[in-house]
Amino acid sequence: MSRRRVATVRRLERAVGRLATDAIQRMDEALPWYRAMPPEERSWVGLVAQAGIAAFLEWFRRPGTQLAITADVFGTAPRELARAVSLQQTVEMIRLTIAVVEEQVDELAAPGEEQLLRECVLRYSREIAFAAAQVYAQAAEARGAWDARLEALVVDAVLRGEVDEGIRSRASALGWGQQGGVAVVVGLVRDDPPDLVADGVQRCARSAGLDVISAVQGDLLAVAADGVADPLGVATALAGQFAPGPVVVGPVVADLTAAAGSAEEAMAGLRAAAAWPGAPRPVTAEALLPERALDGDRRARDQLVSRGYATLQAAGGDLLETLAALGEGSGSIEGAARTLFVHPNTVRYRLRRVVDLTGFVPTDPRDAFALRLAGALGRLADAAAAL
Repeated sequence: MSRRRVATVRRLERAVGRLATDAIQRMDEALPWYRAMPPEERSWVGLVAQAGIAAFLEWFRRPGTQLAITADVFGTAPRELARAVSLQQTVEMIRLTIAVVEEQVDELAAPGEEQLLRECVLRYSREIAFAAAQVYAQAAEARGAWDARLEALVVDAVLRGEVDEGIRSRASALGWGQQGGVAVVVGLVRDDPPDLVADGVQRCARSAGLDVISAVQGDLLAVAADGVADPLGVATALAGQFAPGPVVVGPVVADLTAAAGSAEEAMAGLRAAAAWPGAPRPVTAEALLPERALDGDRRARDQLVSRGYATLQAAGGDLLETLAALGEGSGSIEGAARTLFVHPNTVRYRLRRVVDLTGFVPTDPRDAFALRLAGALGRLADAAAAL
């Protein structure tokens, strides 16, 4: 090593502490996010800046050696700091620190060494920027793999109805399930690797402004969405991520703890969807109540009987009798009126009452099917109770 280089090294050794202090002061002046950091995190940033300058000194002292930047610099900071400081913010810190060193090159370099020191600083800044990108990329890959495992665990627990505090904690670690209003969407999975399927779901969700987690289980893709107000709208936004076939969304429930109910109804709807060839894609589990009831879904049967039979039975006013006459008359209001010996307007009034009480429209073929099935199931239940 030449005398001039030795002299430059000595000047750098004496200036390491001052350069780090100047860099921190420059960050405090120029970076609002740095000023807003807690004291402990600010101190870690200071240590990183000092370690970076010291690593440059060690490399400059031994020309020709490789830069061990990742271990020498970023290894100084704890993992918590990597989560608190983004890659963009790290680049800003590097830029300011290098600028502080560059501004003092003439003072730091021995006479005749100014150009060499300036070139070395530029090379070092390039290498440290690449190292920062590598550190954040590796962290993102590890975090992505871990998040995918957590997602699969949470979604599996939801599908099995085993959501406890541990599952809630894991969902919180993903930053998910905090808004309330959860709905589960299920359908067949595309013939792609699970990680590609999950990436596609997340990209689609971000584009639609949705907060979701997903998991592939065999030939099934299940997606749980948080902060849902319109479940069918959510399912519509995600439908393209499923393979051809039915896509069913369960009802909105209060939170993650109750999400198993949404998943159970969505799965029941998916199993029963084959019975409705003309079902829209996507479709709500509620719209599939008749098919689910026929498929043996006790919850659907109870809901259908309660809404389409028990409510009308309690209301009285010959509403059930009018529905039965309408069904026997192939949906003809005039035919039902003749059967009941009443005026057609009386039938129309009673049918409006049915709509008000149940939400089903008796003159709509789909709703008429649900009402007839509800009536049949309700009468069977009454007959069984009377035995």
